[in-house]
Amino acid sequence: MSDPRLSDPRSAPAQVHGSLRVARLTRERPWFRALVTLRGSVVPAIWRQVLGCGLFGLVISALYANGVEVVSQPLFESIVSSVVLGLLLVFRTNTAYERFWEGRKCWGGIVNGTRNLVRQILVAVESPNEVERERKAAAIRLVASFSIAMKQHLRNEPLYWNEVEGLMTPRQYEILQAVNHPCLEIAVWIDDYLQVQQRQGRLQVYQLTGMMAILSQLIDALGATERILKTPVPLAYSIHLRQLLLIYCLALPFPLVEGLGWLTGPVVALVGFTLLGIEAIGLEIENPFGHDPNDLPLDAICVTIRQNMENLIQLGPDCGRDDAEATEISDDGDQPCQSQVSRLRRLAPPSSKGSPPKS
Repeated sequence: MSDPRLSDPRSAPAQVHGSLRVARLTRERPWFRALVTLRGSVVPAIWRQVLGCGLFGLVISALYANGVEVVSQPLFESIVSSVVLGLLLVFRTNTAYERFWEGRKCWGGIVNGTRNLVRQILVAVESPNEVERERKAAAIRLVASFSIAMKQHLRNEPLYWNEVEGLMTPRQYEILQAVNHPCLEIAVWIDDYLQVQQRQGRLQVYQLTGMMAILSQLIDALGATERILKTPVPLAYSIHLRQLLLIYCLALPFPLVEGLGWLTGPVVALVGFTLLGIEAIGLEIENPFGHDPNDLPLDAICVTIRQNMENLIQLGPDCGRDDAEATEISDDGDQPCQSQVSRLRRLAPPSSKGSPPKS
């Protein structure tokens, strides 16, 4: 049976709505309000380093004001700044965002692949009786559970029953708890279902070939996300980059103090905030599969996939036909599609664009 909670978009978990609110921050909030928002920014991660840079600049200003000779070297103003900014802006941020965007493309492929696979199963696999219809629905729900298992796998977290309840049996869940890679096991179950349907004559060979290709694309997307997860930015580069940042921020007050005086500390803090913030952004998004505000909204993506699957199961392929044909195919003639559509319409959020006239 379908889970009624999954057809209601208002029943999504709280963390899903929180992720969506963060994702819509720059789109919905005024520019100046977003400017001072801390949630999702790197300020909490770098404020100590920025404060340290500013205090060091004030120390240099105090020494210079008390007559201590401070040496200013042009080297700090040209070569060091070019090296730091070049390594930081060109390599670090580009590499991190490339990983982030590659992860988003992989999950986009997961969404499209699950929709295509479910669509073909729903239309191509024949289900002459109620038992076969239930087996088909169970296979479709396994497709949705694949995305949830993949999300938990990428986060290095166990598969929780409350996330897959209604998508698989308790026995299947126990099996997944014992295997090393639940995603692959679920893919094997889907593969086995399709092979059985083909052997029993409910699925043509060419249709099976197309579904196997889509299933292989899901596995390829899983492998691509694992490559992102298990291939971090080289540690030597991260260490060297931070060393250069430290040298630059400590050397910056010396060429500035003569012209800025007591403003050296705030200026150094501002420059440090800029450079350290960019470095922290790269660190924040290089692994896009976690729970941080700037990570991909995987919970929301999985909820969307699950809701799509449940809607397709409830409606079925017959509901797109005219009333006469749907009534003729139905065994009891009660036009179940109309009741399902009415139920989904009641659960759907209100629309401001009106509705078409009823037939």
